[in-house]
Amino acid sequence: MRFDSFVMVDWSGGNDRGAVPKRDAIWACGAGEAPVYLRNRQVAEDWLCARIEGELAAGRRLCLGFDFPFGYPAGFAGALGVAGPLALWDWFEARIEDAPGANNRFDLAGEINRRFGGDGPFWGNGLRRDIDGLPRTRAGYCNPFPERRAVERLAKGSFTCWQLSGAGAVGSQVLMGLPVLARLRRRFAGRVVAWPFEALERPVALVEIWPSLEMSAVPEGWIRDAWQVRSVADRLAAMAPGALAEALQVEAAEEGWILGVRPFVAA
Repeated sequence: MRFDSFVMVDWSGGNDRGAVPKRDAIWACGAGEAPVYLRNRQVAEDWLCARIEGELAAGRRLCLGFDFPFGYPAGFAGALGVAGPLALWDWFEARIEDAPGANNRFDLAGEINRRFGGDGPFWGNGLRRDIDGLPRTRAGYCNPFPERRAVERLAKGSFTCWQLSGAGAVGSQVLMGLPVLARLRRRFAGRVVAWPFEALERPVALVEIWPSLEMSAVPEGWIRDAWQVRSVADRLAAMAPGALAEALQVEAAEEGWILGVRPFVAA
């Protein structure tokens, strides 16, 4: 469980953010490095592949973190007929259509809701046009699955992955992030593992982070997203190996877990 490099990524579910670095966009940063602005997911995926290739070529073990849930509340994957969270990554990868200026995340969410008779689980249509089965708000919302994962019930202030739009929403990041993770696992098969679903026995580990877990004040002149990835990368790199190993000792085979959240232990 020892890593040589730590790279953190602040993801986005939206469209291309333009050439000028800005907030609510994709940012990535290695420990002790300057944050990198990535204007869309296509650019980000290319950057990630190049970074992984460089770390592998150098013989370094890489901890690669992303700030969105790696899994959904218990029962969701099975209800879709998918065997486990990593197969769910592939399921989304096969159905998400993504281009710099447009994607089909809201339409896919509506399609999934219709599978369950229009009763949830997703909500928050952020488009001007209506989508059958996808409500704009939680009014009259009915979810056949748990609202939150076990880790989110412990991480106060975290958002449910079912919310696709609105302040703090993370649902779109999940829908647009899991396909990228699926492709990274396929491209670097045998060298990448997904925590906590797989044993950390490969040189690259994909881990879920939540920067707000231990977020310090954003220094003047910094974009919040850039500061977040820099802070998490530096904090993880500075952790004693034993402390990091303990944080990684989590069992959450279906839902995933946020690195750094301590599991509840009954007295």
